[in-house]
Amino acid sequence: MGVVPAIVIAAVGLAVTMALAWLVAIRSGRSGWVDAIWSFSVGVFGVFTALVPVVEAVGHERRWLVAFLALAWSLRLGIHIVMRTLGDGRDDPRYSQLKQEWGSDFPARLFWFLQIQAAAAFLLVLSIMAAAHNPSPAFGIGDWAGIVLMLVAVGGEALADRQLKAFRTDPGNKGKVCDIGLWGLSRHPNYFFEWLSWVAYVAIAVGAPAAYPWGFAALAGPVLMYWLLVHVSGIPPLEAHMLRSRGDRFRRYQARVNAFWPGAPKTVAVNQGS
Repeated sequence: MGVVPAIVIAAVGLAVTMALAWLVAIRSGRSGWVDAIWSFSVGVFGVFTALVPVVEAVGHERRWLVAFLALAWSLRLGIHIVMRTLGDGRDDPRYSQLKQEWGSDFPARLFWFLQIQAAAAFLLVLSIMAAAHNPSPAFGIGDWAGIVLMLVAVGGEALADRQLKAFRTDPGNKGKVCDIGLWGLSRHPNYFFEWLSWVAYVAIAVGAPAAYPWGFAALAGPVLMYWLLVHVSGIPPLEAHMLRSRGDRFRRYQARVNAFWPGAPKTVAVNQGS
């Protein structure tokens, strides 16, 4: 199969999948399923574009490595969202806010909103494809760097999720803001590690030293993910919800802890109390 047919199949497949996700959300009344389906779809089509032999007999081992990384990422994130959706009777606060803002137009606008998510997923799949089809014949520094980055990213995001779940299940923390563990270094450590996982594909795609110019297409992954998480669908709506539900407690947390990049708490804000 050539490059163009593989790309077309991925693009159409993602659009159809997110249309089905829209139907599930509307029929079930639970928008949380959307993110789970999106995560699984990126993994499925990422594996497809990684393994499809667009260049004969080149980088067979690398294609399988990238496919495995994409599948592992997808399963961990997707299953986590599924369990969260099943265990929480409430709808995702981001989508709940959209329901309030869009009113009776919510079903129609949600459909096109999810098609935008399909387009974002397509760019991420292209990042996976660029990494998988680096024609370098042997594993190099870039491949090993990508493996290490992905392990750190998946492990860090899983740890952040566990720490948040443990905090929320403690009745004594009701109404408080989670600032334990990784959450004391970043207000959104799960988002940071999610972004880091896409940097891993860049390392594999470009190589070290850089020897595959088309590998720079993988930069679309971390650039897009940073923009979405920090400026669009990640931090802004979630922190707006936290400000409504936690008020001054969350404002003090904002003053003390970095939004995205992990770092030591700000000393001046700490002295003011939490």
